[in-house]
Amino acid sequence: MRYHNITKDDMLNGDGLRVVLWVAGCSHGCKGCQNPITWDPNGGIPFEEKDKEEVFEELKKDYINGITFSGGDPLFEWNEEDMTKLAGEIREKFPDKTIWLYTGYLWEDICDKDIIKYLDVVVDGEFVISLKNTSLKWKGSSNQRVIDVKKTREIGKVVLYA
Repeated sequence: MRYHNITKDDMLNGDGLRVVLWVAGCSHGCKGCQNPITWDPNGGIPFEEKDKEEVFEELKKDYINGITFSGGDPLFEWNEEDMTKLAGEIREKFPDKTIWLYTGYLWEDICDKDIIKYLDVVVDGEFVISLKNTSLKWKGSSNQRVIDVKKTREIGKVVLYA
C-alpha cells in the first residue's frame, strides 16, 4: 500500500479529533475531487512499519477519537488487503477508538468485505459535483451517505450515522 499523508488532529473527516491516513489509488475519477493527486496507485510513498507506528503513537493520545481512512480510495483493489489488516490491528490495539472509512463504492457493493467488521462508520458513494453542498457534515455531495456500520449490520438495512 502507498499513501500521501498522515494528518494529525483533524476535525473535518469524522466525528471528534482524528488521525487521517490518505492512501494512494482510486479508480473512480470523480469530477471535482478534492484529492485527484491521490488517484495514482503508484503515487505517494510506501506505507511501512515506521508509518504504522506513527499512526499508533497518535492513536495512543487520549484526546484522539479515532482514525479515518481516506484518499484515494482505501478500498481500491491494491489497498484493500493492507487496509483490512491495518484496520484489524487498530481495532485490536485501540478498541475504544472509532474507525471511519471514505470510499467511492456503495455500501451495497462493499458490505460483505472483511474490513467492514472493523469499521464504525463508512462514508460511501462517489463525489458528484452537481450535488456538491458545502453545508453537509462529513461528506461533499448529497448522494453520499454517512453510515453507522454496527447498526446497519444489526438490522440489515442502511442506518445513517447521527
